[in-house]
Amino acid sequence: MAKKIPEEDLKGIEEILKAHPDGVDLKFISAGIGDSVPHRTLQYRLRYLAEQGRVVTEGQRRGMKYLPASAAVSTATEAEALSLSRAARNIQQNVSRPLLSRKIVGYSRDFLDCYRPNESAYLSEVERIRLREIGAVQTGFQPAGTYARNILDRLLIDLSWNSSRLEGNTYSILDTKRLIAFGKEAQGKDRVEAQMILNHKDAIEFLVDNADEIGFNRFTIRNLHGVLANNLLPDPRAAGRLRQIEVEIGKSAFRPLAVPQLIEECFNQILDTASAILDPFEQSLFVMVHLPYLQPFEDVNKRVSRLAANIPLIKANLVPLTFADVPKDIYVQATLGVYELNKVELLRDIYLWAYKRSAERYVAVRQSLGEPDPFRLKHRNALRKVIGTIVKDQFDRAAAFKYLETWAADNLEDEEREQFIRVAEDEILALHEGNFARYQVRPSEFTEWRKVWERKH
Repeated sequence: MAKKIPEEDLKGIEEILKAHPDGVDLKFISAGIGDSVPHRTLQYRLRYLAEQGRVVTEGQRRGMKYLPASAAVSTATEAEALSLSRAARNIQQNVSRPLLSRKIVGYSRDFLDCYRPNESAYLSEVERIRLREIGAVQTGFQPAGTYARNILDRLLIDLSWNSSRLEGNTYSILDTKRLIAFGKEAQGKDRVEAQMILNHKDAIEFLVDNADEIGFNRFTIRNLHGVLANNLLPDPRAAGRLRQIEVEIGKSAFRPLAVPQLIEECFNQILDTASAILDPFEQSLFVMVHLPYLQPFEDVNKRVSRLAANIPLIKANLVPLTFADVPKDIYVQATLGVYELNKVELLRDIYLWAYKRSAERYVAVRQSLGEPDPFRLKHRNALRKVIGTIVKDQFDRAAAFKYLETWAADNLEDEEREQFIRVAEDEILALHEGNFARYQVRPSEFTEWRKVWERKH
């Protein structure tokens, strides 16, 4: 008879998972409960919790993550919040069946061939009109990328974090902001996660800086992959190179195309088709459907599709699609619906909801005036002092963050330090030539500091 596992040991594991609802791996759990429990014992306990429905697993083997049981319940709740259509719910039901009961399928060239630009449409005319209404932010003619440049600091954080989160990245939004703005890696996180986020930052800057030249062409998409995959693939030469090897999709009955010549043909056809589509939203959703389905690269295909979906939006000065609040599990189901069923309704519903969500956030930021912040009022002199020092002493991003941490530790009570640092960070990132005088900084000091601050990091 197997020895009964002490309930307190099981609850200890569950507490770790509840504190990290997006999921953690075996190594993280092991570190959380201490080295006294052997890995085999821990694996046995996790397997027992999963069998009892107290833990949810995601991924396979070394890539497996463990989530609290509440994650399974939240997926159903999130589906209701998204107001999914009946067709979308049918896709969910199909791809949620056990893998062994789902039919193994290969790549269907007909799925791509049957799409006719400006005749076929994944989005209805009513949906496209509505998207343009909620996404329009400019009046009159503006050069391509103008709006994206105006909101670049926020876009870098929002899109980098949400796209990485959909890949299982465990950085918080605050961790992401500090990594992008100050080069500060989060403690206890894998370096791969930081690399993924920084690659997103570089890729977004690539699209915005080259808004006049980017498009659905080989140069843009291959270089977009090259940036997103930088330092993340076993073979560095695979970054930006079309796939020469077979790949598999975890937890899917879909088997991607394996012949390199056909991969290249379909890749070119996807780009030609996307380029011919006139509506920016239809273009956007089309590449979200077909780039991951083809799997033209060895890895990082979904990330490429999410950023490529923003190309027509950036060029047309529309609100970007940041994937804010998109539930990861439902997004995975939507991609499986394309892979295994060639059905786009679930991904379309997510796209419509996600774009509205993104637009609401950016409109709210534009329109919000807000009441004076009591915390800022209380610490206005301290904020003026530390930010003035950062500018006058020509601190770069890393030095600025270290100075903020040191100053807060030396001058503030424990309960106020973290909030003070966050507020100071926001103030620094919002500095421009029209507001620096309030920190008692001279124009020449501000100009020289900006040169240091804007250096690539």
